[in-house]
Amino acid sequence: MDYTVKDVLKAEVRPALGCTEPVAVALGAAAAASLLAGGRIDSIEVWVDPNTFKNGLAVSIPGTRGLSGLDLAAALGAVGGDPSLGLEVLRPVDEEALERAKELLGRGAVKIHLFSEPGLHVKTVLRAEGHRATSVVKGLHDRIVRLALDDREVKESPLLSELEEGEGEPLGSLEGWLKGLSLEELVGLTGDLDGEDLEFLELGVIYNLRLAEYGLRHGPGLGVGKALEMLVRERLIKRDMVLQAKIITSAAADARMAGVKLPAMASAGSGNHGLTAVLPIWAVKDFVQCDHRKVLEAICLSHLVTAYVKAHIGRLSAVCGCSVAAGSGAAAGVTYLMGGDLRQIAGAINNLIEDLAGVICDGAKEACALKVGTAAGTAVQAALLALKGVSVSPRDGLVGERVEQTVKNLGLLSREGMTEADRTVLRIVMAKQPVVG
Repeated sequence: MDYTVKDVLKAEVRPALGCTEPVAVALGAAAAASLLAGGRIDSIEVWVDPNTFKNGLAVSIPGTRGLSGLDLAAALGAVGGDPSLGLEVLRPVDEEALERAKELLGRGAVKIHLFSEPGLHVKTVLRAEGHRATSVVKGLHDRIVRLALDDREVKESPLLSELEEGEGEPLGSLEGWLKGLSLEELVGLTGDLDGEDLEFLELGVIYNLRLAEYGLRHGPGLGVGKALEMLVRERLIKRDMVLQAKIITSAAADARMAGVKLPAMASAGSGNHGLTAVLPIWAVKDFVQCDHRKVLEAICLSHLVTAYVKAHIGRLSAVCGCSVAAGSGAAAGVTYLMGGDLRQIAGAINNLIEDLAGVICDGAKEACALKVGTAAGTAVQAALLALKGVSVSPRDGLVGERVEQTVKNLGLLSREGMTEADRTVLRIVMAKQPVVG
C-alpha cells in the first residue's frame, strides 16, 4: 500500500502536552477511570515497559509545579484527565485534581510495576467501589488496545484503537512503507503538500515557538536557552544560525521538561523530537533568503526524515532519538531550505549521524535541553558542512555507500548493539527510585 504525505503527517505529527511517556500512563489511567461511575478510588496499579519507566522517572508533569513520577501521572489521569484528548489528556488538570492525586499517593494507593519485555506497553488496573477497571496502551503512546470492567471486555468505545491488541503492529504498514523509500522519494513528498497540510505545519511552528518564548522569558527547568541568550547579550558568545538554533530549541525543551502547561507539536511520538525537527529550521530562515512555503516544505521534510529514522531505530530506543532521528530531520530540512541538492541533503544526514550516533537516552528530564540544543546546533552545522562539500566517507564508521544504508546501520546499532547499554542505564535510574514487582 502506498501512502501520502498527509498520511505520514497525520500519523506522526500531533500535539502533546507533557512528556509522552508519563502522558501514556495518565491516558491509561484516565481511560480506566472513564469506565467507572466515580466514587473513591481504592487503588491504581500500573505496569510499564523499561523505557517508559526510564522516561517517566524525573521529567516534570504539566500543571504540577515541577512534580514528577509515573505514580503521580497515573493518579492525575485517574482523577482529572480526559482520555478523549489523547496526548493532551492532562489539559483539564487543575489544583483540585492535583490535591486529589496527592491524596492517593499519600495513602500509598498507587503502585508502579515493571514489565520485563521492551516495547511501549502500559497496563493499568484501577479499583473503586468494588469494581475493577483495566486499560492497556501498547505500541504507541495514545493507542488504547484494551478496556475491561470487572473482567468483561469493553468492545464499543471511541477510546479504543481500530487495531485490537495482537492484530498487528501500530504504524507497521506505514513504517514498512517509509523504510522502503529512498531519500529522493522522501524529498519528493514535500511537493504534494496542499493548503491543509501547510496550515498544519504552520500550527506546529506556533506551538513549538510558544514553548521557546516561554523558556527564554522565564528560564524554567535547567534554563539552557535563557543562559545562552544571556551569554550573547554579555558578548561572551556570538549569535549565528548555529547558536540561534541551539538557543530557541533548548529554551523550548527547558519549558517542556519543566512541565510548563503548553503543548508541543510532537514528531514520531515525542515532543522533544518535534521541537528539534521544527525549531532549527525556523531559526535558520532568518539568516537566509527564502519564501514561507519553502520553510514549511523544509519542516515537512524534517518530520518525514525523523519518522524514517525512527522506523529503523524503534519508537523507544537506547540511543537519543532527538539527536539522531530529529537531528537528522533538521539537518535535511536546513539543507533543503538553503537550496541543497539530494547529494548534499544525504551528506548532512550522514554528518549528523556520524557525529551524534553515540548519544544515549538516559531518560526524560530537565537535562534533555542540553541534548536537544546539541542536536539543533549540530544539525545546522551538518547542513552547512554538507553545502560546502564536507560529507563523511562511506569508509567511516556507521556511514554506508548510500544514506539509506547509514540509517539501516544506525537501526542495527540501536536495536541490537545498544541493548545492554539500555539495561545498564535502566539499572542506574532504578536505583534512584525502586519499583514494585
